[in-house]
Amino acid sequence: MTGTSRGERHIGLLNGFAAYGMWGLVPLFWPLLKPAGAVEILAHRMVWSLVFVGAALVVMRRWAWAGELLRQPRRLGLVAVAAAVITVNWGVYIWSVNSGHVVEASLGYFINPLVTIAMGVLILKERLRPVQWVAVGTGFAAVVVLTVGYGQPPWISLTLAFSFATYGLVKKKVGLGGIESLAAETAIQFLPAAGYLLWLSSRGASTFASQGVGHGALLAATGVVTALPLVCFGAAAIRVPLSTLGLLQYLAPVFQFLLGVLYFHEAMPVERWAGFALVWVALCLLTWDAWRSAARLARVRVPKLEAAPSAAVDA
Repeated sequence: MTGTSRGERHIGLLNGFAAYGMWGLVPLFWPLLKPAGAVEILAHRMVWSLVFVGAALVVMRRWAWAGELLRQPRRLGLVAVAAAVITVNWGVYIWSVNSGHVVEASLGYFINPLVTIAMGVLILKERLRPVQWVAVGTGFAAVVVLTVGYGQPPWISLTLAFSFATYGLVKKKVGLGGIESLAAETAIQFLPAAGYLLWLSSRGASTFASQGVGHGALLAATGVVTALPLVCFGAAAIRVPLSTLGLLQYLAPVFQFLLGVLYFHEAMPVERWAGFALVWVALCLLTWDAWRSAARLARVRVPKLEAAPSAAVDA
């Protein structure tokens, strides 16, 4: 049993690295789709994602959830909200990468955990521990520093962070798996996206067929690029502890940040370094607090297990 458990954790870690690695390296993909604009790329992403996940669900024969969802208007409404919010997130991210703002986009995913915590307090009325309050305050200070440095708020980062945090909150209430959720969301996105692509083609402005077979294949590959990391993430989520996934999630913005600085050669003035440093301090505080809380919980559970050996044997 121990060997199997270790093997499962190993598979989970590999899938986790694969998922966050792909999300971290995706800035290399979007520029390949030029001269297509961000909106055209976004529309193709919606259409081909549905094609890909639909085919996957057919192969796995996992359709029972669809009938249940259609009979629950409230959940269906939440899926529509999730689809709208992730549309904003995808569109801003694609535009930011192809417009030379990879570093600012990475900041959005660095501050996303801080925004999620803040939304938990404001919307779900959750209570924070003192260290979490310090982390959120430090993150707010980072935004102030970056606002002074940019001469305006870092709107790309804030839009990505708030849209993705909202998306996570809505998905938590919907309660669908990764592939099922993506299928439901892209089903809602499909008609507007397909309609836009048909309109673009009627005006002779579509690049899908006019830029060669290779370009068309890359646009179609947006479905794979969207869905494959989710498949890997789903495999990781059921095999590794949530605390481990919490650490792995920082791989994606780290890779994006390094690509922005080292590959795309984006400018990093002093005020930007200062803002990022404050964000990293806040994330270190959050990580330390999470590990401390997990260790304390583990110490509480151990005596209970020792006090009831028969239950452990029966399990």
